[in-house]
Order: sequence, then C-alpha cells, then structure tokens
Amino acid sequence: MLYFLIGIIVIIVLWIIATYNGFIKLKNRAKEAWADIDVQLKRRYDLIPNLVETVKGYAAHEKSVFENVTKARSQAMQAEQTGDPKKIGEAENMLSGTLKTLFAVSENYPQLKAADNFIELQRELTDTEDKIQAARRFYNTNVKNINIKVESFPANIIANMFKFGKMDFFEIQEPAEKEPVKVSF
Repeated sequence: MLYFLIGIIVIIVLWIIATYNGFIKLKNRAKEAWADIDVQLKRRYDLIPNLVETVKGYAAHEKSVFENVTKARSQAMQAEQTGDPKKIGEAENMLSGTLKTLFAVSENYPQLKAADNFIELQRELTDTEDKIQAARRFYNTNVKNINIKVESFPANIIANMFKFGKMDFFEIQEPAEKEPVKVSF
C-alpha cells in the first residue's frame, strides 16, 4: 500500500513538472514569435521615412499625408515600447491606414511610379508587410496554444498555482484595416 501511495505521489509530481515545463515552453515560443514581429516592425519603421522622402519630391503639396504618415509611424514606435500587443496592434493599424493614403497619393504621379528607388521601396515594404503578417500568424498561434492550455483542465490548476495567464493576440481591429497596403506599378 505504501508503494502504491509513493507511486501516485511520484506520478503527480512528474505531471506537475511536465505541465509547468510545458507552460514555460509555450511562453518562450510566444516571446520568440513576438521578437520576430518586433524585427519586422523595426524594418518597416526604417523604410517609411525613405518612402515618404521619395514621394515628397514628386508631391510637395500633399503635406498633410506626409505629416499623418510620420505621426502614425511615431505613435507605432511609441506603442511598441510598451510591449502591449493590443496597443501595438492599434498603432500598427493606424500606420497601415496612413500608408494606404500615401500609396493612393503616389498613384497621381506617373513619374514617381516609374522611379527606380520608389519601386524598390514599394517592393521592400510589400515584402516587410508579408513578413509582418507571417510573424503575426506565428505569434497568434503560440498565444492560442498557451491560452488553450491555461484554460484546459487539469493544466489550469498548474497555471493558477504558478500564475500563468492568458496572453493577448496581435489582432487587426477594423475591417478596412484587414486590406493589404495597395502597391501598384
């Protein structure tokens, strides 16, 4: 009988250890995925001033568009420093909207659309947007996995004991913002 009790205790301890380690693994995967998003957002922030300057040369009278893009970029960079996926998502959605406006302005300038540096910047931005979307999907998959485990019985007992909580998804809020940045040549 004593061996049976010791066996049950050992099984419970091993289950607790395995569940705890599973939470740590999921949490670190989500952090890694967030780091991937962070890298792509920084790349995007670096491309935007170059794009704005290129368009400015052709569309000097579109001052409000450039100010809005610059302001949205600044707000997105500030939101990124908070580390809060919800705030970052809102700021990034605003930035995407202003970029759409910038590309709409560029449609009115055929010489700009034909400029090599503008075309290259558009390609790089499109590539970056694709990478942000892939990184966002990877992050959200990891968040989904940890959230499922936090809510599932009996793992939720361990989650509560060791203060593992649900994480926020990196989501697009507005339906219009779900449209990709339009890049046309």
